Amino acid sequence: MMRRRGRPMMRAAATTAVVVGTAGAVSHHQQQKYANQEAAQQQQAQEAYDQGAAAAQQQAAAQPVYVEPAPAPAQIAPAAPSIDMEQLKQLGELHTAGVLTDEEFAAAKAKLL
Repeated sequence: MMRRRGRPMMRAAATTAVVVGTAGAVSHHQQQKYANQEAAQQQQAQEAYDQGAAAAQQQAAAQPVYVEPAPAPAQIAPAAPSIDMEQLKQLGELHTAGVLTDEEFAAAKAKLL
């Protein structure tokens, strides 16, 4: 058998250094690749959000705002005449006292109401 010449420890150290250096470079490249992919995904998500927000604003601006119309003057009902409760009580008292007949009380009551 032939024995290799040289220093085996030095060769092992050099090989280890090459392997570690290569692994480090590959790892760094992979980290950059993943970071770029994540940044691209975030940018796409932001663009999609911005487009959706712009579309929602356009849609909101395009839709007419409903404002309830004011009633026309002809549609306003005339105010009901207020009933004077004091006069109605006086009529009732007069009727109870016998001053007014049933017919007179009914006529006066209808006039007030």
